Amino acid sequence: MAGNFAPKSGKRTRNIYDPKSSEPFKLSRSKLDLFLGCPRCFYLDRRRGVGRPGMPPFNLNINVDTLLKKEFDIHRAKAQAHPLMKEYGIEAVPFAHEKMDEWRENFKGVQYLHEPTNLLITGAVDDIWVNPKGELYVVDYKATGNKEKAVTALDQDWHIGYKRQMEIYQWLLRRNGHSVSDTGYFVYCTGRSDTEAFDGKLEFEVVVISYIGKDDWIEDCIAGAHACLVGEEIPTSGESCEYCAYTGAVQHELN
Repeated sequence: MAGNFAPKSGKRTRNIYDPKSSEPFKLSRSKLDLFLGCPRCFYLDRRRGVGRPGMPPFNLNINVDTLLKKEFDIHRAKAQAHPLMKEYGIEAVPFAHEKMDEWRENFKGVQYLHEPTNLLITGAVDDIWVNPKGELYVVDYKATGNKEKAVTALDQDWHIGYKRQMEIYQWLLRRNGHSVSDTGYFVYCTGRSDTEAFDGKLEFEVVVISYIGKDDWIEDCIAGAHACLVGEEIPTSGESCEYCAYTGAVQHELN
């Protein structure tokens, strides 16, 4: 097991921004979020090829995502509402579109070339629903464990990342010519620990949380990320970046 997390030597040589290149540079939704969190980590990653240490995959979360997609796809094929939509009074059905599989695929997703910066912005959605007026609802699946109760609101400080994620998806779909509602939905699955026994299965309480998105910050964010990439000096770190704090402390001890 330990071998799976052995450190890699050297720097990455692919997907590095070259200010002299005329080719569009792909920048994912997660990398925009990285820029907002820490310009230094973003610059080192996309310009110098030195990324943050990788994390082991959250396979349980991935499995929940996969099963939810399969479940909603059954109703998508039938153009009918999922029981959760009926339970929460959401007049919609899963959106059927020829690019749906591509939009949900990592490293592809919904794409839009931001011409002022020549950055190709991408983001892989979990799901999209459509209401009778033809407006799209961006939907994101989340899975977690909570000893006390199910997650029913996005009221934690770290939930800002989830909200920005949804807003970028809304922005991308609008730039692709779709009518997108400001309202989006999180299908939040909380693993239960109050059952009498495990019995080879984990039960979840599923809650649908609505969120009103605002994408008016995204243009400035893209412009800021581009300005960071074309610079020749490594920028300062984010105020609360734990990675920079750690590497700074290590460097201090080594000196």
